[in-house]
Amino acid sequence: MHRAHWDRRNFLAAAASGAAVAALPRTAMAADPVKVGLIVPKTGPFASTGRQVEAACRLYMQTNGDSAGGRKIELVVRDDTGTAPELTKRLAQELVVRDHVSVLAGFGLTPLAFAAAPVATETKVPMIVMAAATSVIPQRSPFIVRSGFTVPQITAPMGEWASKNGVRKVVTLVSDYAPGIDSEKAFVKRFTETGGTIVESVRAPLANPDFAPYVQRAKDAKADALFVFVPSGVGSAVMKQYAERGLNTAGMKLICTGDVTDDEQLNSMGDGALGVVSSHHYSAAHPSAANKKFVQAFEKANKGLRPNFMAVGGYDGMRVIYEALRKTQGKGGGDALLAAMKGQIFESPRGPVYIDAQTRDIVQNVYLRKVERKDGELYNVEFAVINDVKDPGKEKK
Repeated sequence: MHRAHWDRRNFLAAAASGAAVAALPRTAMAADPVKVGLIVPKTGPFASTGRQVEAACRLYMQTNGDSAGGRKIELVVRDDTGTAPELTKRLAQELVVRDHVSVLAGFGLTPLAFAAAPVATETKVPMIVMAAATSVIPQRSPFIVRSGFTVPQITAPMGEWASKNGVRKVVTLVSDYAPGIDSEKAFVKRFTETGGTIVESVRAPLANPDFAPYVQRAKDAKADALFVFVPSGVGSAVMKQYAERGLNTAGMKLICTGDVTDDEQLNSMGDGALGVVSSHHYSAAHPSAANKKFVQAFEKANKGLRPNFMAVGGYDGMRVIYEALRKTQGKGGGDALLAAMKGQIFESPRGPVYIDAQTRDIVQNVYLRKVERKDGELYNVEFAVINDVKDPGKEKK
């Protein structure tokens, strides 16, 4: 306990201001609440991610009570705007030092998770990555546990499905940042290994992208399909250009990861989205009893808002925290909590999941889905499943 205290003191002496040092963490008493510091984008271009993650965390607490292992749990939420890694790091420091959180959680995009990782390492505070999806994130700190997904994990199955279902030539379009590059590499590798050809690979800027010229380039290339990866919340812009540029009527398929056909935005995309095939780990239309209960409760608690894959990452992340506290009988020490998070196996609204004890990454089913209209609304309807998918980079050779 004293060593952990001094690790934090040394960290803050190097990284924080004098005012922060004056607020050094005190040793938590058993009666104190266990605080979870949730860092998500509540404003800015990725606010939908923060909205979904926070709503799901609060729903888990509402459904399962506000205590575990004999300790009350308190959620402390901070807005990092989704675009400023230096702000994310500062918020993580403040949450640990001033607010005395036992767990850091959230993290909407990869650069933000990277920024907070040294804080988790230096202070030995477990960090639950609920949204950011670059493959290497858990390698940035031994205290990171992932409850969301990895981009290669959901992308590789699409590459294999496409080549086995009449798609021979593809143009890839991804956002130009780590998850987009992960997605491009995973799709190209699996698609070409199974007989496909990449006509062209295009990367669009992450900030304020105009997809029109990129979609036009795909049309001019006369490929069989356009493969797309963009962050959650941006898919509707791609879908609009896909329809406006006439790719749907020209016979060019749109295939993608589920980020593009985000459940929250899908209805607003209109009939142009019908028939789009995607691969992902979660759909609001997943036909399990657990998911139907989750969707109904989420919509009731959030004025009809449909949960998306970011929500399930937040919901399951809270479950991982609760179960770890139960296992440690409420002890909030970082090493003990981390050990109790590893190896958890449970039934999620998305299906069965497993936190790999060695990699601290998530193992889960990946589904092939097609956009269909059901009961007057658009849904990603699953038609095939690949069971127990690890991140491809972590699969045993």
